[in-house]
Amino acid sequence: MRGRHASTSLPVDRHVARTERGAWQTIQLLLPYLWGYGGRIAAALTCLVLAKVANVGVPVLMKHIVDSLDPRVAVLSVPLAMLVAYGLLRLSMTVFTELREFLFAKVTQRAVRRIGLTVFRHLHALSLRFHLARQTGGLTRDVERGQRGISTLISFALFSILPTLVEIAFVAAILIARYDWTFIAITAVALALYIFFTIAITEWRTHFRREMNDLDSKANTRAIDSLINYETVKYFGNEEWEASRYDESLQRWERAAVLSQTSLSALNIGQSAIIAIAVALIMWRATVGVVDGRMTIGDLVLVNGFMLQLYVPLNFLGVIYREIRQALADMERLFRLIEEHAEITDAPHAPPLAVHGGEVRFDHVNFAYEPDRQILHDVTFTIPAHRHVAVVGPSGSGKSTLARLLYRFYDVTGGRITIDGQDIRDVQQASLRAAIGIVPQDTVLFNDTIEYNIAYGRPTATHDEIVQAAKLAQIHDFVSRLPRGYSTPVGERGLKLSGGEKQRVAIARAILKDPAILIFDEATSALDSRAEKAIQAELKLIARDHTSLTIAHRLSTIVDADLILVLEHGHIVERGTHVALLAANGIYARMWRLQQDERHDESTPATGHADAGLPETASRTLDRAATAAAEATLRSAP
Repeated sequence: MRGRHASTSLPVDRHVARTERGAWQTIQLLLPYLWGYGGRIAAALTCLVLAKVANVGVPVLMKHIVDSLDPRVAVLSVPLAMLVAYGLLRLSMTVFTELREFLFAKVTQRAVRRIGLTVFRHLHALSLRFHLARQTGGLTRDVERGQRGISTLISFALFSILPTLVEIAFVAAILIARYDWTFIAITAVALALYIFFTIAITEWRTHFRREMNDLDSKANTRAIDSLINYETVKYFGNEEWEASRYDESLQRWERAAVLSQTSLSALNIGQSAIIAIAVALIMWRATVGVVDGRMTIGDLVLVNGFMLQLYVPLNFLGVIYREIRQALADMERLFRLIEEHAEITDAPHAPPLAVHGGEVRFDHVNFAYEPDRQILHDVTFTIPAHRHVAVVGPSGSGKSTLARLLYRFYDVTGGRITIDGQDIRDVQQASLRAAIGIVPQDTVLFNDTIEYNIAYGRPTATHDEIVQAAKLAQIHDFVSRLPRGYSTPVGERGLKLSGGEKQRVAIARAILKDPAILIFDEATSALDSRAEKAIQAELKLIARDHTSLTIAHRLSTIVDADLILVLEHGHIVERGTHVALLAANGIYARMWRLQQDERHDESTPATGHADAGLPETASRTLDRAATAAAEATLRSAP
């Protein structure tokens, strides 16, 4: 079994390369989110065509109205009927246009919702490695712009570009059927020049938009990072330093924005020149036709109406095309997030974890965050079901990495980890994490109420169950004294609570979850001695029927562990009970003596402790007595 997963290799570069994808590739990624609404899309497109038929019919009807007003052929009833028809055509344009937007609104908003939900779920599916490297401000801005870009693309493509193309087709057919070739030739050449000029200039301008997006994300990242670390900024008086860093990003964004606006002005001038020349030529040909008697005044009105209907929307083509290109650039970053490689995934048809007792085994585990930075070396140990194992060692020795591997935030690069004999890589991640509870050293809370944060361990818990967990975590009395009780907001990242209060909330959350396996990662490090002793007793009761792993710095908290592992530079250098390790007089014994000396130093008269004023020999005698009592309890335990 060891060799089955031993060849797992680290990803050299897990981030998707930041290459520009084609516009059509981005659109192809969007299309699957629009499927399932074929009826609505077909009805919306039908309304679009009917609206354009009515729109093209207006100039045609106007021609007949004008010609009917010729004194030689005027009949009162004919203009009245035509005027009624004219009004109905105008109303039809509005009705069918609004009906089209009404039908398509649900398609657009549902696509935005589905993509937003997909991105949110995918971000949670990505490994811890991704989230340690992410920049939250830029990430949220990319998601926000991408969702807005989807609405923009659908809106402009279906409500501006497509209707204009349909109208061009209708107008071209009428010009070809009714008038000489020069009209359609002028129109076609002008359209070709207009579209070519617009696309060429807009493509040149697109890189300004990409640069603006990058700079905007960086500026937002700096701003959010600075605000999250508000206290640190204040501690060092670096408000102006933070402002100057933020302004540096804004200055670069400003330069890119000015270049973008300048190039837009050049684009608008060129577009207006093409349209003006084309309309002038068309009207010249129509005027000549009227003078020669080949065309009526109504024909002149018809051609002029067609040109206005064509070139007014075309005058916005540059804006529309620019917005579409901008939307595609924004969507590109959003879809890049969706394509981000999920390093940790469930095996195909993986079964849920079946917990029988909760025995945990690390079997010859090797792990490295990077190929040249190995953290754990051939680590092997077992936590029997319902037993307590503690891990101690200096900072950087790999203690917390054990918890991350057990949660499968990373996969081991050698060996395997099993729970009740099941390799954790072969079971569903959701079931694995449901079986494990953790009290982390650095507790981060949601910006919600105390009750919400405790209930996060089991969202379906009742209020009474939440209160019971809070009592076991020794935080109920504190919460009860607050004006809003359990409805008290904790602030962003729990900043309204002290470190000890946050840690008690984390303990209550783990108690409420009631998992088979418990991990205590410096679970009482932020508590004072009195609170630590009170909670330590409760944690022992809670852990009694659970398999538990304690990562500890204070050795006094783990003297009753069934097994203590001493980790140094990723190697297990000592293992045994507290008594055995003291008798071995190795690294653990030296750590114990050092901490006992520190406790003695803290018990000097300046601290105001109860034993202040005792001579050093008396203090050491008390320490030895406490140790002996703990050892006697451990020996008498079943």
